[in-house]
Amino acid sequence: MLNQDSNECPRGEIGRHKGLKILALLGVPVRVWPRAPNYMNKFCFVFDKTKKSQEFKKKILKKYKNHSPIKSSNIVIAGGDGFMLSSIKKFNKFKKPFYGINCGTFGFLMNKYSIDDLEKKIRKAKKSVINPLKIKSIDKKNNKKTLLAINEVSLLRQSKQTASLQLKIGKKIIIKKLIGDGILVSTPAGSTAYNLSIHGPILSLNSGKMAVTPISPFRPRRWKGKIISNKSKVKIVNLDHKKRPIAAVADNVEIRNIKSISLKINKNIKISLLHDKERTLIKKIKNEQSRKKH
Repeated sequence: MLNQDSNECPRGEIGRHKGLKILALLGVPVRVWPRAPNYMNKFCFVFDKTKKSQEFKKKILKKYKNHSPIKSSNIVIAGGDGFMLSSIKKFNKFKKPFYGINCGTFGFLMNKYSIDDLEKKIRKAKKSVINPLKIKSIDKKNNKKTLLAINEVSLLRQSKQTASLQLKIGKKIIIKKLIGDGILVSTPAGSTAYNLSIHGPILSLNSGKMAVTPISPFRPRRWKGKIISNKSKVKIVNLDHKKRPIAAVADNVEIRNIKSISLKINKNIKISLLHDKERTLIKKIKNEQSRKKH
């Protein structure tokens, strides 16, 4: 009979390992050590070169080891929205969740700047999964390039001449000739950024939609844009690439002298973003929607 006050576990409390359980039933004293916690976060930190990001780096690396992306459980980005976007594209191949810490200005995609309780915050963070736009472009020399955009892709005139564009969604030509400064296609995650500043609609994160918004349209003057399914394929053609050159900007990457682009949401690429539960991406978008109404 085992002593209940000893460090040896009574028979009834054995159950983790079959071998130990058999020994206990035979009356052999066994000891079972407590299990380690099932959360062992390893962080890969990525820091912008700004002063605030570098100050954060000095403080946080005194508390946590910086692991490689492969060995980490989460990738922590310290910077602003622009740095976050470029870092996501660079590191998403490792298929790890991203937790952004705002060392920039607005920081819509980021969490509040803090070095306290980082592991606890990440463990309790809410996850949002988003899909980027996949963009295929052809320039005036027929060079082809493929880009990803998390927020939006915008086509902008690159001279004093207005842009002359044709918009096709699926097999249907929506606008035969759009004259203006350009056009923008936004994801829900990016609908509160550049899209909102040109009076485009704010899309709920799980809406399954994209926003197509003109930039300073001259003709047709009353066309305000269109909300389309995120299953749609969009093609935009420069009708006069010699006289009216345009540039395509995917988030913060620019390609000049575009003849045409085609784009579609790439559902094979999944980006996991972590946010503190009181400031999730869904809540931030809803806050912007309520502000727009007022």
